[in-house]
This record gives sequence, structure tokens and C-alpha cells, in this order.
Amino acid sequence: MAARLIFRWKRSRSNREKAASDLRNQTEQILRLARSCDAAVGRQRVLIPRLRGLEDSSRYWSVFMTLDHLRIVNDSITGVIRMLVAGRVPSGEASTAAVKPAASVDEGVVAAFEESCRNLEQCVAASPELVTKTKYAHPWFGPLDAERWHFMAGFHMDLHRKQVEAILAGVSKSK
Repeated sequence: MAARLIFRWKRSRSNREKAASDLRNQTEQILRLARSCDAAVGRQRVLIPRLRGLEDSSRYWSVFMTLDHLRIVNDSITGVIRMLVAGRVPSGEASTAAVKPAASVDEGVVAAFEESCRNLEQCVAASPELVTKTKYAHPWFGPLDAERWHFMAGFHMDLHRKQVEAILAGVSKSK
């Protein structure tokens, strides 16, 4: 419930340009963090303290696992936005279980994450109108139109940027 309130409050203070800028900013910060670590550090799983909005099952991930999760989510959001802009509702339900990362992911995920961000940005740029009548339900935030899914992408990446920072801090403490 707290996450819904925070989401609505932050969304009410945003617009398409700000959402695009926030998404780009989060992408750059996450890429900088991911590129700052070598492959061994990127693969190291670290149990981090609870972060508001982060599921308990996501607290013991590596940097690369977090980027894999973001890649999966970004690709999914890109598909949802494309469908909503076309006036269609995606089949099935959005599920947090469907966006879990692979534990064995390696440094190749950095480029895949960057590509997912670029694809999402291009999808939004190619969509003249994101305020759609069609909506698709997010597991936590309920029915969202394409504009709100776009906003949600940056909101989501902000949470996981904090997760990556916590993972890297945990790696430093273990040395």
C-alpha cells in the first residue's frame, strides 16, 4: 500500500519528458555502477538490508542478477507499451515471478541491459500518445496506461539502482 501511495505521489509530479529524463538518468547511473566492477564482483551475491519496495526474495542477488531482472522488466514494459499504444491489452497477467533473473548470468548482461533501455526509449519516442484508453494491470500498482508504464520503468530502475549500490557496498565490506 505504501508503494502505491509513493508511486501515485511521484507520478503526479511527473510528465512524459521528466519520465524519459529520469529513465535515462537511472540507466546511466546503473551502467556506471555495473561497469565499475569486474566480473567476479558482478557475479557475487550479497544479502542486502531491506529496501522499501524490494521483495525479500530479491535481497540476495548479484549486480548481474539485478541487471538481468531489469532487462527482463524493460523488455516486458516495451512490449506492454507497444500493445497499449496500438489499442490492445496484453494477454495474461503481469507477474513478479516471471521477471526473476538467472543466478548464472554473466557480464554479457550489461550490454543486454543497455539494449533493453535503448529499446524502451525508442519505443516511447516512436509513440505519439502514451495516454491510452487501454490499460494493463501491474501486480502492485493496478491498471496502468502506457504513460504510467513508462513512468513505472524509471521508478522501478531507481529502486534497483539503490539495490546495486547496496550490493557493491556489501562486497566492499566483505573484503
